[in-house]
Amino acid sequence: MRNFLVKCILLVSALFIGVIIGMNKANDGMLNMKGFTDDSFQTPVNIQQNEVGEVETSFMGKDLPTFNLDEKKEKLEEVKAYNFFSEVGKFLANIVTTITQKIFEFVSSLL
Repeated sequence: MRNFLVKCILLVSALFIGVIIGMNKANDGMLNMKGFTDDSFQTPVNIQQNEVGEVETSFMGKDLPTFNLDEKKEKLEEVKAYNFFSEVGKFLANIVTTITQKIFEFVSSLL
């Protein structure tokens, strides 16, 4: 039994070391696969703040339109979209909460 445990521990240790070495080799391969170390390439997303304080964004060299969050919120409030599933979820949550509270109150009254 002792020999079996020693062999298993040695085998697991050897496999673990092999995995660590393999991960290191894969990391080196990924770094070599880039093929360049030039930092002159631009990032795909640029976010800058201009002198006025507005945020300007560009994605892949194209400017993205800016929007005001308050305006969007007002539009959503005007639409007053009714989400059936949201209302059903709230109703079920209230039922489950009420039932759970009643169960806890009943159990605590027994103690």
